[in-house]
Amino acid sequence: MKKCLLLGNGGREAVLAEQIAKGYTLYAILPYANPSIVEQVEKSNGKYIIGDPFDKKLVEKFVKEEEIQAAVVSQDNLLQEGLIDLARKLGLQTFGPTSKGAKVEWSKTYALDIVKQLAPEMIIKNESVKTIEELDEVMKNYNDDSFVVKPEGLTGGKGVKVGGIHFKGKQEGYDYAKSCLESDGSVIVQDKVEGREFTVMALTDGENIVVTPITFDYPYRFDEDKGPGTGGMGCLSFENGLLPFLEQKDVDVCSKLIKDTIQYVNKDNLEFTGVIYGGFFKCKEGIKFIEFNARFGDPEALNVLNSLETPFTEVLENIFNKKLSTENCKFKKNYTFTIYVVSPDYAIQKSKEPCVFTVNKKAIEESGAKIYFASTKPVEGNTYEAVGTSRLFGITTMGNTLEEAKEKAYKALEGNISDNLDYRKDIGEIYEH
Repeated sequence: MKKCLLLGNGGREAVLAEQIAKGYTLYAILPYANPSIVEQVEKSNGKYIIGDPFDKKLVEKFVKEEEIQAAVVSQDNLLQEGLIDLARKLGLQTFGPTSKGAKVEWSKTYALDIVKQLAPEMIIKNESVKTIEELDEVMKNYNDDSFVVKPEGLTGGKGVKVGGIHFKGKQEGYDYAKSCLESDGSVIVQDKVEGREFTVMALTDGENIVVTPITFDYPYRFDEDKGPGTGGMGCLSFENGLLPFLEQKDVDVCSKLIKDTIQYVNKDNLEFTGVIYGGFFKCKEGIKFIEFNARFGDPEALNVLNSLETPFTEVLENIFNKKLSTENCKFKKNYTFTIYVVSPDYAIQKSKEPCVFTVNKKAIEESGAKIYFASTKPVEGNTYEAVGTSRLFGITTMGNTLEEAKEKAYKALEGNISDNLDYRKDIGEIYEH
């Protein structure tokens, strides 16, 4: 059985671990013992070590000692740091872009430049600013806070700020843009547009793409899309693979841009395999481009990989062999539903002490839901402890209707988690933002 290394330790990696372990022997280098990943490693008779996945010497040593044959990386900063480049150098089959390929995510200016060439009509008016003088000049175009500020680099889904939502008034937006400029050396200021936001995610072998079911994400911390942006508080997908406000022709426009982008990035050398997803707005004037990510979204991965009908390891083989198609990468016709559970301080303030909480994993799974641990390590029994400041775990369900999947997810949490945890109670309602 093929030995596959998984790097990364969030909820996204937890669901990847589950899928990989069904057909391969799973290996992992973890900064802490993520309970979901550890369970899947053990289930597949693989091996994990606690260590730094950014430590290339450690990764190389582990790969050679364990005679690992394949690697899956889907965490933005690991991709930027070139862990796929290292895996390729070691002769592994890989799922994920090189650092150069992942530039479509870690450099927003680079991504915008590509789209300007391939589909200029999809560009929202923007300025890439590199000096305070340029920022002052750009700000003259706005009378109020009708603009968006985008940091140049990776922000884990939390750095983009929208006028009127994340900052109030022109001065507050200017101050945030200035802080990004000072820390990154550049910042993007973009017009704010009216429209419905959505993402289109596609698997790719570097040439062919297969679009996954379209997901709807809930990025804001509190009910009714209030509060700060987060890595995602929940996510859903529909049985027809679309969303209520989308038509197939909308997705086709996005798919063409994604395929053209993959061909552009790979024109000189194969830099990109794995997953690419684009953020888009559906506006009265047509589909507008927001940004690219060079990996699975989180929580989107929990939904999409649970709706995959073809075994994921078969999909990996088709990607390794450059044979990916809609015939050998199929999805179920069902509804999927994810809720992320967090500490009360999440995205608000840094906790003085790590959040210690209880989860009745067995009862949750017996209710028909799946649990994917993220920034969590085990203490003993049903007691766990938060690691860092991110989300704790995701609950994912499937159903023949949205209501069925939703009810199953919320019921799974009732009485099965401690009172010191928080989650949104309104996932499943489609909002305007």
